[in-house]
Amino acid sequence: MNRETQQTIATWAEETFGPVGDPAVLVKRARVELDELLEAVEAGDTPETGRETADIAILLYRLMALSGLDFDDEVTGKMAINRARTWKPKGDGTGSHVKSA
Repeated sequence: MNRETQQTIATWAEETFGPVGDPAVLVKRARVELDELLEAVEAGDTPETGRETADIAILLYRLMALSGLDFDDEVTGKMAINRARTWKPKGDGTGSHVKSA
């Protein structure tokens, strides 16, 4: 199986679904997919969790491509910011960064 890239995904989506007039439609569709992901996670359906997570990633790759951004570069940049922050764990596997004064 060939590895997909942001560009191959964006090209496929454009050819399959046509051009995006308003990028907000991709965000709205991602919300639908997030609800489907939540259902899969709550059901303990690991294969479906993977598929729904991939659906969200596909939409995000397309959004980034339309914005002229590289998904992996943006994640790397954001992780550099996150790693430099101070975090307060919530005790449930999540947390919030401590806002500096």
